[in-house]
Amino acid sequence: MAEVKAELVGNLWKIVTEVGQQVEEDDTLMILESMKMEIPITTPVTGVVKEILVSEGEVVQEGQTVAIVEPA
Repeated sequence: MAEVKAELVGNLWKIVTEVGQQVEEDDTLMILESMKMEIPITTPVTGVVKEILVSEGEVVQEGQTVAIVEPA
């Protein structure tokens, strides 16, 4: 399983994927808003989204695991 982590502190603005969805390496899973900028959180591997561990509007911390992707 690959853990997808937030690279910085920010407000989780939008989740653009869902559990069970097939994703390719570097696909955007969700978008953080920090300092009025939109920062994509991408998957490090090709696979299937197994879990989304955060909700839209939630503040996430740097290094926090936000999703789990099972490699294909």
